[in-house]
Amino acid sequence: MTHPYARELGDFLRARRNRLHPRDVGLEPGGRRKVTGLRREELALLAGLSTDYYQRMEQGREVRPSDDVLDALAAALGLDDDERRHLFTLARAARRPAPTRTDRALEQVPDSTRRLLRVMDTPAVVLGRHLDLLDWNPMAEALLGDPDGHPPERLNMLLLMFDDTRTGERTCPDWERQALDYIGMMRAAVATDPTHPRATAIVGELSIRSAEFRRLWARHDVRAQVSGSKTFRVAEVGDIVLDWDSYPLPGAPGPVMLVWTAEPGSSDADRLRLLASLHASRTPRPAG
Repeated sequence: MTHPYARELGDFLRARRNRLHPRDVGLEPGGRRKVTGLRREELALLAGLSTDYYQRMEQGREVRPSDDVLDALAAALGLDDDERRHLFTLARAARRPAPTRTDRALEQVPDSTRRLLRVMDTPAVVLGRHLDLLDWNPMAEALLGDPDGHPPERLNMLLLMFDDTRTGERTCPDWERQALDYIGMMRAAVATDPTHPRATAIVGELSIRSAEFRRLWARHDVRAQVSGSKTFRVAEVGDIVLDWDSYPLPGAPGPVMLVWTAEPGSSDADRLRLLASLHASRTPRPAG
């Protein structure tokens, strides 16, 4: 049976090799090529490895690469810092004779974190390691919609993004970038436990029913810490451009808090306040 970390390592190396072209690394393309990226033997040459050894790595066969080999591969592939950490995480786990037991306990949001969410005056959510939506505040509900309209097992950022009933959201100019950010976060989670049943279920479902997801997942992009900006198209107030950041919560790996903010004094901040006011006027107040 193939070691799950070795298989994930091989897939990652193959995706990164296919991303490169001969001219990117100072090689002449030569005659007709059957592959779009570098050939295995070309990458092995750049990394100072035998072709057979590198091929066994890509195939997920029994290999235990040293840190020196990993450094050479990272340099040959031109990996950035996040990708290099991902490579070392997978390879060091693949060196062990069997996958180590990981914590698969039900993820919990501390009461103090729930209280913090409620007093924040900007949209914020708590995501589990596999992007399950664990909690949110009223501002996030105003911006993203009411999560209570979905079954609990469907409250997952990837499942919601690739939900065929929400295709209107894909008209946003940065939809694919946002999807890649979430997919990169899921890749980082998979690196810590490739056989986790929740990850297997989400990736398996989306791989079957979404060609878009299959294309983006096959890129093997990884995100360690994520921040950026996103344009929300909200019918009541128009487009709102918000910055977003992720903040790790206790645990290893543990949930993260995702927070969206607007530049103070900007038109986006005004639209966000208006949206919050409209949402509050529609939300029934509890009796007493």
